Amino acid sequence: MAGATEGKAGKTALAAAAPAAGVEGLTFEAALAELEAIVASLEKGNVPLEESIAIYERGEALKKRCEALLKAAEARVETITRDADGRPVGTALLDPEA
Repeated sequence: MAGATEGKAGKTALAAAAPAAGVEGLTFEAALAELEAIVASLEKGNVPLEESIAIYERGEALKKRCEALLKAAEARVETITRDADGRPVGTALLDPEA
């Protein structure tokens, strides 16, 4: 179990050095998983103040990454357009204003 704790401490120390480092390359799932781990850690309340601030900043960067990826995915969502007989004729953006 000590190894797991050391791994988290090392990851947290990296996050303290550069909260947004490496966030740009994360998939939505990876960013969300790390964000959930940060939330769980902060909710426990057993993290020193300076470390809490650093991982909170990392969490903010992860949240922005997730939001950007969701917005990009929403922009790609298309609906199938149909003719008067109900036959598919093409696609259109789900939200043309996106």
